[in-house]
Amino acid sequence: MAVYTAVSETDIKRIESLYGLRDVQLKPIAEGVENSNYLLAHEAGRAILTLYEQRVATSDLPFFLGLMQHLAKGSVPCPLPIEGEDDAVVHTIAGKQAAMVSFLNGKSVTRIYPEHCREVGKHLAQMHLAGNGFSISRPNALSLSAWPTMWENIKVKAAKEWPETTTIIDQQIVRLKSEWPTHLPKGIIHADLFPDNVFFEGESLSGIIDFYFACNDMLAYDLAICLNAWCFEPNYEFNITKSQRMLEGYATFRPLSAEEKAAFPILCLGATMRFLMTRMTDWLNPKPDALVTPKNPMEYFQKLKFHSTAKDFHAYGI
Repeated sequence: MAVYTAVSETDIKRIESLYGLRDVQLKPIAEGVENSNYLLAHEAGRAILTLYEQRVATSDLPFFLGLMQHLAKGSVPCPLPIEGEDDAVVHTIAGKQAAMVSFLNGKSVTRIYPEHCREVGKHLAQMHLAGNGFSISRPNALSLSAWPTMWENIKVKAAKEWPETTTIIDQQIVRLKSEWPTHLPKGIIHADLFPDNVFFEGESLSGIIDFYFACNDMLAYDLAICLNAWCFEPNYEFNITKSQRMLEGYATFRPLSAEEKAAFPILCLGATMRFLMTRMTDWLNPKPDALVTPKNPMEYFQKLKFHSTAKDFHAYGI
């Protein structure tokens, strides 16, 4: 989540009219990098208002919002899109396509423990199973076909900013092109299940949010994204206990196949390359008016080096 577009008093009056609300107040939410998000308070409760920015194609909104409705029916603790007085879930606010979703209780954790990782693994597997039967599909635009182009677009700038990265990234892109799997089980993936997109109440997971990278891809790749986001320490050291708990939690509901286990190191490498490329791009091309600081790409460069040495599934604690 982030804030790029300001909402005026006139826009607030429009929101009140569209949704039949009174006394609407908005508070910007600065976390994240993609859309403009506000905590919306009104006389009867709270909700989240999202204004969709350039990276989100409005043609994808039926997928994102329909997916949340589908998963909520499957008991996944995710936001539910709220209909306006006209029964629509998408409206134009402040010149942007926008939607309002239900507020979820809980909060993101600032210190990650192994049991948090187990909970994330369990709920990720349940989400993958609940995604079965969703009728709309969306390809992953930020997978293997995109990474080499993204790298070529920033390589000159990156070589000046981080000269130690270029040779290693060149090598790993070649490896990914050669080893990337194509026949593993696929389905709906979240593709961005970072700690700021997961809420807890105590040690129990209470909410999964921000489905605006969700797409169809390999289910084990989604697990690799989560492992990268949850199982490294702030000093970039891999925590094998957290990894064990996450993989065990996932296997409680959806055990990985032998083929998925064999491909897991390359899936983790690819999951790292995806976020390294987008973070490098955002760092080297900052948006001056955004109320959010680009995230340091070097976190993912260190993770890339770790995964490049992983020989098999045992490197992840199982």
